[in-house]
Amino acid sequence: SRSVMERERFESLVAKAMEDLPREFLDILENVDIVVEDYPAPEQLRKSEVGHDATLLGLYEGVPQTRRTSGYNMVLPDKITIFQKPIEAKFSDDDQVYAEVKKTLKHEIAHHFGISDERLREIEGS
Repeated sequence: SRSVMERERFESLVAKAMEDLPREFLDILENVDIVVEDYPAPEQLRKSEVGHDATLLGLYEGVPQTRRTSGYNMVLPDKITIFQKPIEAKFSDDDQVYAEVKKTLKHEIAHHFGISDERLREIEGS
């Protein structure tokens, strides 16, 4: 049985994963809050549309840029939540956690900024 990672250590892996993202993503992340929670709230699970048995590792909440109108200005920043416990349950060491967080961040960002899976693969390939 492995000891559960300290929140601080987990957050430092999240920060490192963010810093190592491709330029395209870093630009987007300037107006997105990244938060770490242990588990998704029931409301977040509903929003995410994952099945009951699926594990939610991360969630983007906000207004996708493709749907913003001129009325978009007094809005809270978008938010990406990374869920620590489900990630820890699947991955045991720092390197795996880091890789998974990085992948999760990329996918959350990509889907909400209308980046297709093909484009995502291109960016990842670069």
